[in-house]
Amino acid sequence: MQQCLKIYGKQKTRGSIKINGAKNSAVAILPASLLTGKTVKVDNLPGITDIHRLIEILSALGAKVSFRTETSLELNLNGVSSFSPPSELVNQLRASYYLMGSLLGRFKRVDIPMPGGCDLGPRPIDQHIKGFSALGAKVNLEKGFIKMRAKKLKGAHIYLDMVSVGATVNIMLAAVLAEGKTIIENAAKEPEIVDVANFLNAMGAKVRGAGTDVIKIQGVKELGSAEHIVIPDRIEAGTFMIAAAATGGEVLVKDIIPKHLDAIIAKLKEVGVSLEIGLDWVLVKSSGCLLPSDVKTFPYPGFPTDLQPHMMVLLTCSQGTSLITENIFERRFRHIDELKKMGARIKLEGRSAIIEGGYELTGAQLQAMDLRGGASFIIAALISKGETEIRGIEHIDRGYEKIEERFHSLGIKIERIS
Repeated sequence: MQQCLKIYGKQKTRGSIKINGAKNSAVAILPASLLTGKTVKVDNLPGITDIHRLIEILSALGAKVSFRTETSLELNLNGVSSFSPPSELVNQLRASYYLMGSLLGRFKRVDIPMPGGCDLGPRPIDQHIKGFSALGAKVNLEKGFIKMRAKKLKGAHIYLDMVSVGATVNIMLAAVLAEGKTIIENAAKEPEIVDVANFLNAMGAKVRGAGTDVIKIQGVKELGSAEHIVIPDRIEAGTFMIAAAATGGEVLVKDIIPKHLDAIIAKLKEVGVSLEIGLDWVLVKSSGCLLPSDVKTFPYPGFPTDLQPHMMVLLTCSQGTSLITENIFERRFRHIDELKKMGARIKLEGRSAIIEGGYELTGAQLQAMDLRGGASFIIAALISKGETEIRGIEHIDRGYEKIEERFHSLGIKIERIS
């Protein structure tokens, strides 16, 4: 039965919220666990559908999975013997491509269908395949399946033609058990990559330079047991910060790493939002009277593409004309047509969106078509006049745990209905 979110407009977010573990870390760390035949424990996992799907995949491959708490998982990987994860599960999430690097590293062979996930336009995996090939794998594409075989993996010098988080992580995963040294140049620098590297090192890998554009990996013969705590989710933190800014609210966002939020903090200050920053918290105060701004998405440490839809909603509240340029994903403007249903004045020109702010939005029936666009509709609903109904919320559930309960804790009236 299809579910939707029903949200009442003209509400302000108030209170405090603890940020969960990072989705973009966790969806790489769980596949990375396949590189060992020992036991690993992962804490601070977000309770989202992408994680549930990955746990199902790991179980199907032979892992013994047990929850110690709601957010803490123990994995016994000794019984993993399959190198071919189930198609019906792989097709449901984009991050399933991390299984390629980990299974190739452990078994030197992989049969896996092309990954699923949000439709954000062309997201080729050619840089992943370039890396695997450089390490010694023979890669074939057959009827929608990627089949890789290697007698052995050998370290290589790999230059990525474009900055790619997925390719950087996948090559790291395949390289930790390869013979010799691997160097990844033009590597992505996201905090989530550092988190994955820390997990690999906890298992006995030798990864250096994560967080810079050159990562060096000295291969080891095997990996062992480890315990790891996932870093806070900077995108979830940014979501609630922008919600507070847009609604004219006051929210204390807790258990974060403020340094990871530098680009978001800078933009919120630029549009007139008041922020107090502590060791592991940010207090966001907004009058709701905002200034226009120009925003360009870039790989970390630039403004994150995952918060571009949220920022667009925020800029509809500003007094003046703003410009957003999307430099990462070709189809990350699909939310614009839905926002126009609410009365947003947005004009699309190639990779740029011109937002004419200062016009009141009106509640409407919206269809979420991807994870981040869907989350931005919640913020749009809160600042609009009347009721809004958001359908397709299975996309939102992929990246936000019990989103309606999270907003309840900030005093928001929002219902999940069938």
